Amino acid sequence: MPWQEVSTMTLRKEFVLLATQDGSNISQLCKSFGISRTKGYKWLHRFEAEGEKGLHDRPRKPKLSPSRTDLAVERAILELRNEHPAWGGRKIKIRLEELGYDGVPSSSTITDILRRNDLISPLESVKHKAFCRFEHPYPNALWQMDFKGHFATRHGRCHPLTVLDDHSRYSVVLQACDNETAVTVKNALINAFRQYGLPERITMDNGSPWGCDDRGSLSIITAWLVRLGIVVSHSRPYHPQTQGKDERFHRTLQAEAIIGNDFDDILQCQGHFDRFRMMYNTERPHEAIGMKPPITRYQPSPRTYPEVLAPIEYGPYDLVRKVQDKGLVTLKGRVFRTSRALRGEPVAFRPSTSEDGSYAIFYCHHKLGDVRIEDVPETQKV
Repeated sequence: MPWQEVSTMTLRKEFVLLATQDGSNISQLCKSFGISRTKGYKWLHRFEAEGEKGLHDRPRKPKLSPSRTDLAVERAILELRNEHPAWGGRKIKIRLEELGYDGVPSSSTITDILRRNDLISPLESVKHKAFCRFEHPYPNALWQMDFKGHFATRHGRCHPLTVLDDHSRYSVVLQACDNETAVTVKNALINAFRQYGLPERITMDNGSPWGCDDRGSLSIITAWLVRLGIVVSHSRPYHPQTQGKDERFHRTLQAEAIIGNDFDDILQCQGHFDRFRMMYNTERPHEAIGMKPPITRYQPSPRTYPEVLAPIEYGPYDLVRKVQDKGLVTLKGRVFRTSRALRGEPVAFRPSTSEDGSYAIFYCHHKLGDVRIEDVPETQKV
């Protein structure tokens, strides 16, 4: 499809920033963004020659000249802080330098300017202690997914769905939803997969719609992800730090995009989220990645989304059975309960090498559990 009308400039910017990363695949990016290679290279060449202003259809205002006074720089600091009330001195300094300002003072001086203008609390620095957090070594090795707590609009409630790349902190999905159903999540993920490809793994909590009442069972969403070849995992109950990066993104989203806004409906929320997501990914300095925006560390996955799924195949020694109603499957006269989400799907009983009558049950690459034929009761849950 062509550039989306409501976000032409933001899509152009996201495209050229991804295309200029090392190892980028221009053809794949053009396909993902729904444009021709000719148009893609047009915007890429204009960006390389003129920078961000080359992406506009009409000339933009020139950058501030070096002859600007210190008062002008201070005014720019205050304007940027008013635009992003949650940003501190370090982020503002990096952003002003990226925008081409000369004579940008140190981050500590900027903090003093903010404090002098009553834009920062003396106690605020206590909340921002440096914290070392594990991260995966490359983009798309892990995506973290969750719903942020819903909030009221004038015509209903908004449930923000967020998906964050673990390595780069790139916001892959920021969707304003009117519910938290499996259908809503699946549609949002399909759009993300078409745009950015498939990750190796997705982690989520144990709640609806990706959790399941039966511990260890697959839900509709997780079964579909497994079918796509994605490893699924869940955070430990009552341990939100497992989803730490996405939880931190929720705090930023709350502070910079939700608080202080009074939304009419979901559409207005989504428009605001789209602008925030673009700023977050391409402009906002991120302290955990060296004060760089997430797009500097992100590349789409080479694993493209399959519009038509290939048949499921198992090994020559696997005993393949089809899952029946209520998630039941039978082997050698014994009945096992797997997951209702797998109804009609083939699963494999893989015999143990110990020849003790034990089997591992798999759905695609996902291990559902272990059983022993001799010892099981009439019906056993996997």
